[in-house]
Amino acid sequence: MNPPSIRLLVPGNIRHHSGGNVYNSRLVESLRMLAAEVEVVPVEGSWPAASPRERRRFAGLLEPKQEYGPGGAVVMVDGLVAVGAPDELEFAAKAGRPPWVLVHMTVPDTGETAAKTTGNPTLASEARALKAAAGVVSTSNTAARTLQARHGLNIHVALPGTDAAPPAPGSAPPHIVIVAALLPNKDQLLVVEALAKLQNLNWTAALVGSDQADPGYAAQVREALVRFGLTDRLRLTGELSGAALEGEWALSNLSLLVSREEAFGMSVTESLARGIPVVVRDGTGAVEALGQRISGSGGSEHPAHILPGAAVPLTPGGQESPAELAAVVRRWLEDPQLRATWRTAALDARSRLPDWQHTARTVLEALRG
Repeated sequence: MNPPSIRLLVPGNIRHHSGGNVYNSRLVESLRMLAAEVEVVPVEGSWPAASPRERRRFAGLLEPKQEYGPGGAVVMVDGLVAVGAPDELEFAAKAGRPPWVLVHMTVPDTGETAAKTTGNPTLASEARALKAAAGVVSTSNTAARTLQARHGLNIHVALPGTDAAPPAPGSAPPHIVIVAALLPNKDQLLVVEALAKLQNLNWTAALVGSDQADPGYAAQVREALVRFGLTDRLRLTGELSGAALEGEWALSNLSLLVSREEAFGMSVTESLARGIPVVVRDGTGAVEALGQRISGSGGSEHPAHILPGAAVPLTPGGQESPAELAAVVRRWLEDPQLRATWRTAALDARSRLPDWQHTARTVLEALRG
């Protein structure tokens, strides 16, 4: 069966190197390698809190160039746009042209009043948008389970792929990398405070990610580096790509991703692809990316394999959080056996990571079904 023609509508206002942007780009590249015709259309607007005019413009993009049906045209909407335009998706569904929705992140459960005050989508708008869709593809099992529990929907899961990479040689002293745009949700301030407690040990670190996504938060991170006296040990590199990013990965011995909310965490699998163990925040989708199925602490044994890192229970905003993260990293720095165990497990995990062709085939199977 010929693959369908796909129009992918993506948010035009997210320009930094985000997991969603990388997923969309690599998915499109792999779909085209499988002979699918894919048109990528950036949807301008302040998504997900778009204006009425922006939503009307989006509605005009929901019309496919061909007829719907097997082997025909399919419109797929990035979830960040979809949850901000439930009226438009419901209208398209009533007109017999419901789009698919590709969900990277679920709507935070912050309460209907708080969400409406900020102009962000509510759980109700998420439910309306997804129920109006022809189908929903989630980029993680964690997000899929949340959506199934909230809305009783059948969700297709297409996990992010990874590219094969050589094992990172690492550095001496050990080098710690945090790959994420400087944003409050990514909680780089927590990392800075935790590492400030380890200044008696030998290490270096780098925060790798855009400092333009939230300039105010980036300024807070810089101020914290000065306040804790870490400017000589913890670098802010800005957003890196290509050879510069690969060079940073090659230097690294440990990766951290302590986001307060995370559907998956592609930097986790990117770390594991290079044999770099990872410390993540427990209770988030980054635990799924790590391959951990139980809440645990560093180096505990899973029935199937030794974990390539640790999931740390960190209370968002809690005063104890920096100390808890610092304790895990301290143990890793001081215990050569733990470092060796995590490294071996991370190298072993490299062979179990799906590639982007697998992701694209999974999406095509969902659309054909």
